[in-house]
Amino acid sequence: MLSAGSYYTLKVVKTVPFGIYLDADGLDVLLPLRYVTPDMKQGTDVDIFLYHDNEGRLIATTDSPLCAVGEIAYLEVVNTSPHGAFLHWGIMKDVFIPFSQMRSKMQPGNKYFVALYVDELTGRVAATEKIDDLISNTNLTVKENEQVKLLVFGKTDLGYKVIVNNKHIGLLYYDDVFKELDLGQRVNGFIKTIRPNNKLDVMLGIQGYAKVEGEEQRILALLKNNNGFLPYNDKSNPDVIYTFFGYSKRNFKMIIGALYKKRLISIEPNGIKLTTHP
Repeated sequence: MLSAGSYYTLKVVKTVPFGIYLDADGLDVLLPLRYVTPDMKQGTDVDIFLYHDNEGRLIATTDSPLCAVGEIAYLEVVNTSPHGAFLHWGIMKDVFIPFSQMRSKMQPGNKYFVALYVDELTGRVAATEKIDDLISNTNLTVKENEQVKLLVFGKTDLGYKVIVNNKHIGLLYYDDVFKELDLGQRVNGFIKTIRPNNKLDVMLGIQGYAKVEGEEQRILALLKNNNGFLPYNDKSNPDVIYTFFGYSKRNFKMIIGALYKKRLISIEPNGIKLTTHP
C-alpha cells in the first residue's frame, strides 16, 4: 500500500481535462494539470511525490519537497493554530506539527529541525521536533570513505555538527571547510574517520580518486582556456584555491599530483603549466 510522504514511479492510466490519473496499487491518484507535460501519456511511467490535499485526498506532484518521511530538515513556521503549527514544506501544502510534538512553542518566521512521519490515525504526513531517538551512533550504518548526505545541525568549538544520512551525528572540522555553511544546509560528503565510541569525522565532497578522475579534465580545460598556464600550485593559499576551483587545497594537490604523474602538466614556482599546448 502506497503512503503519503514518499516518492514513487507510477503509471498513467487516464487523462482528464484537469490532469492525469496514476495507478497507485489499484487506487487512481490525480496528478493535477499544472504538473502534466506532453510526454505523460497513457501507459507511461511518471516520477512523483504523494501527499494529502486539504480535503484529505491522496494527490501527486512532480515538485520535490524539502524532505520526505523519515528525513530530518530545517523548516520554517508559516502559521500557527490552536492545535499546532504549519511548516513550509516546499510543495503546495504545508506540513502540520501538533503541539504534542514540539519542544517549545513555535513562532512564525523561525526555523526548527524536525523529522517527518506518517500519523497512524489519519495516514497523513506530520512533523515532530523530537528527533533525538532517530539519531544514534550506537550502531553505525556507515564505514570510512563512504559517501554520505550531511545536514548542518549546529556549531561547536572544533567545527560543524552534522546529521549523517538522517541517522548519525558527525563532526566537520572548520579546518576542512573553506566557506561558511548555514544551519540546515544539505551538503555531500564522506566519512573521513571513525573514532573511538563511534564518533564520526566527515569531509565535504567526494573521497579520493573518485573526485580526482572527475576533476582532471576540468583542470586541463581551464589550462587550455588560459594559454596553458594557471597561477596556482601546491604552495598557493587555500582560500585562493577554493575561490577559483571550488574545492579544498588538499583535493587540489591530489588532482594536480595525478596530472603531474601522467606528465600532462608541470608544476612551476608560480603555477601549473600544460606540458603540451597547441
